Order: sequence, then C-alpha cells, then structure tokens
Amino acid sequence: PVSLQMTNKSQPHLFFLFVFFLNPQPEMPQTPPFTGQLNTSSYNKNLYQTKEEGYPGLYYHDNNLVSGSLEALIHHLVPTVDYYPDRTYIFTFLLSSRLFIHPYELMSKVCHLCMEQQRLSDPQADKVRVRKIAPKILQLLTEWTETFPYDFRDERMMRSLKELTHRLASGDEVYRKAVNQMSQGLIRRLTVLSQYEEALVKINATATDRLTALKAKPQAAIQRDMLSICNDPFTVAQQLTHIELERLSYIGPEEFIQAFVQKDPLDNDKRCFSDHKKASNLEAYVDWFNRLSYLVATEICMPVKKKHRARVIEFFIDVARECFNIGNFNSLMAIISGMNMSPVSRLKKTWSKVKTAKFDILEHQMDPSSNFYNYRTALRGATQRSITAHSSREKIVIPFFSLLIKDIYFLNEGCANRLQSGHVNFEKFWELAKQVSEFMAWKKVECPFEKDRKILQYLLTAPVFTEDALYLASYESEGPENNMEKDRWKSLRCV
Repeated sequence: PVSLQMTNKSQPHLFFLFVFFLNPQPEMPQTPPFTGQLNTSSYNKNLYQTKEEGYPGLYYHDNNLVSGSLEALIHHLVPTVDYYPDRTYIFTFLLSSRLFIHPYELMSKVCHLCMEQQRLSDPQADKVRVRKIAPKILQLLTEWTETFPYDFRDERMMRSLKELTHRLASGDEVYRKAVNQMSQGLIRRLTVLSQYEEALVKINATATDRLTALKAKPQAAIQRDMLSICNDPFTVAQQLTHIELERLSYIGPEEFIQAFVQKDPLDNDKRCFSDHKKASNLEAYVDWFNRLSYLVATEICMPVKKKHRARVIEFFIDVARECFNIGNFNSLMAIISGMNMSPVSRLKKTWSKVKTAKFDILEHQMDPSSNFYNYRTALRGATQRSITAHSSREKIVIPFFSLLIKDIYFLNEGCANRLQSGHVNFEKFWELAKQVSEFMAWKKVECPFEKDRKILQYLLTAPVFTEDALYLASYESEGPENNMEKDRWKSLRCV
C-alpha cells in the first residue's frame, strides 16, 4: 500500500457564494465542459495568430510557445476584442501557474488587466467595445470555474470574480443572465463537493466505530465476511468500480500540481501554496487504495479454516480478473497488493490449496519491471477502447493511481520550472497538462453498473485489521516458522 502525507483539509464556506450570486437561467450558452481529450497534434500551438503573440516576454519555437515571463503569460491569458486564448493554453496555464502565483493573486491580476485594458471601470467606456469583449471574458471565467472550481473556495477569489462579473453584467440583460448561469454552476459544483466531503467523514466514522466494536467483541463481530455479503466476483468488481469512479470524479486537476508544490528559489520569499489547498480528494483516493489492500488481507487472514482461507483467496483473484476486464486497474492493483502483504504471502499451506494460474497472469500484467511495461501496454489498450467506445461500459479507464502520481511527480522533478533566464519553462507545463488532461477524460465517465448498497457499505466500512493484527491472525492460522517469526508472535500476543 502507498502513503502520501498531506494535511490541512480546509472546509468550504458556501454562504458567501449564495450572497454573491442569486438569479437563474441565462440565455447565453456555456463553454462546453473540458473533455480532457486535447488535440495533442497541435497541443502547444496557439490557434489565434494576433498581435497579442508579439507581447514582450513570450518565446516561440516552430510556432510553439516554449517559455515566457510570468507577466507575459498572464497577459496572454486575458482576452481582448480581437483575441481569445486557445483552450489548451488556458487549461495549461491555470493548471501550472499555481507553482508561481496563488490563484487568488492571478484572478486579481486578470481582473485588473480586463478592467484596465478594456476600460470596463470607465462609466463612459465605449458600449460597443464592451459588448465585444464581455462574451470573451465571460468565456474565460466560465472555463476557470468549470475546470478549477475548487479555486473558488477562497473568498478572495469570489470577491474578484464578483467585481469583474458585476462590471460585465451591468446594464445588459443577456450578460447578466450569462453571469447567473456561470455562478450557479459554480455553486452547484462546490455544494456537491461539500456533500461528498461530509459523506466521506461519515463513512470513515462508521468504519472506525466498527473496528472499535471488533476489538471489544472479536468473536461477535467476525461473523460477517465478504463472501457472506456477496459471492459473485463480477458483482463485487462492479461495486469496486462504482467507488473508484466516484472518488476519481472529485479529484481536481490542480491537486496533482499542489501535491508537489515547493518553494520556487527565484520567487524570493514567496511561500509555497500547499498550505492553501482547497480540496484533499487526491489523499482520500490514496487512502481508499490502502483500505482495499488491507481489507483483502483481513478477509484472507480472518478465517480459522485453511480451506475457507483458500476459497477467499480464489474469490479475490476472480474479483481482480473482473476488475482488469472492466479497466479498473486501481482496484486490481490494490487486491494484488493485499495478497502480497507478508501476513498473507507467508500462509504457504493455504496457498498450496489455491489454483494460482489466474493469479500469476494478473501479477504478470501488473509486474513493476521495465517501468510497469505490461501494465502501461494494457492501459494504452483500455484508453484506445475508451476513445472509440460506443457504451459507458467500454469507456471505463481507472489507472493505477499511485503510478499516475509518480509519473507526474517525476515529470515535475525532472525539468526545472524556470529557465536560466528566469522565464517560466512552458514546454514542461504542456507535458504536465497533457498527462493531467488524459486523467480529466477518465474521471468524467459515468459508472454504468447498478449500485448495490449492501456491498458498497461493506467495502467502505467493514473492519480492517492493522498490520500487527494481520500478523497475529496469520501466525494463529499457520504457526511461526523461524525464530524471527516466533519472537514477533510473542511480542504481539503480549500487547
């Protein structure tokens, strides 16, 4: 199991959202939701060749933006009457800019540029000019609120957003309705996030209570196991996929970047922004992987009889195989991880009763050698299937998440954020955005399987042994084989 040490789970304050934004139903269409399927052939090209590209401080190679000063990149984000930035640029810059500037500071600068450049603060401003620029600024703000809604859990962000949208909407009913549509979409997304976080707290509390009950009355609490809840591997794999897709869907793209934010040595005394995180869904997802691994190990170590333990192992092998077929690689790897934990792998007499051919195939697929070559090949196949899919069932791609984080981490660590000139290394951020945008497509897939509340409840809240409890159960099932195991068993029994 993997572990990511992260803290400071800030709670949302939605009241100010409802104070800022009120009326519904606009007529102006929203920006289509960001699909994640960016056109990689022209990924780092701006499609709008205008004077804006001549802004001092932007550097291109073969028509590709490769670097720029932070100020120039911010200018490049802001629309004008005859210019609108490419969506790939908007996503890439909003994703990566938080390595250099806090989102609320960026929003403040964007608002200032919009108002100064377009004279929106001037009551005598040319109404025709305002009408031309207003839809473009609203488009940019809509892209930001749809793709990075968690940035707006900061009241400073909301103040800037309200100030700018108020300027745009004043005196024009069409823009007023468009602003209302955008703001209500943002409120809806943040409300759903708050409800999800509250549900997670309740689930974790229930799991803790059940573990406490297990410790108080071990025999009374061990009467239920996974096989008594559901003995159909296909159904369990489907329910695991429900959990995976739900937890995946709440991870904001910026969480990948914020997980690795460090102080930029060229930014003098600017603090890193990891203490300002507005969501912690990435950590919650890693916690789920660990829970599933320990749940599998617990289910295997719990039964007293060797025959029953072997049956549980074979059941989870079948569940893992179904996960592989579905495209749920994260649950697959969590199950394999649980089976490879020492308290389980040492049960040689139990394993001798297991038909391991299927397990060997799965382990081969997830073999870490050659940088997980076999898994990456399978992932590419699942991704291709997803792109050409005709059904939700074929669209499912749930990556082995800790490896995805590792890939993004090494991409981030392998290249400098800034060049020697002090310019932002934008080539690096195109690559980061490409990886994250693929994840964005995967997380939007709706789970096509019917929910089974009983199975979901068990998977999320059943008591899970600690590592020491797993060893103790393992030694009691099959006695210690050497002096080291004997010493450990004695010490565990004394606790």
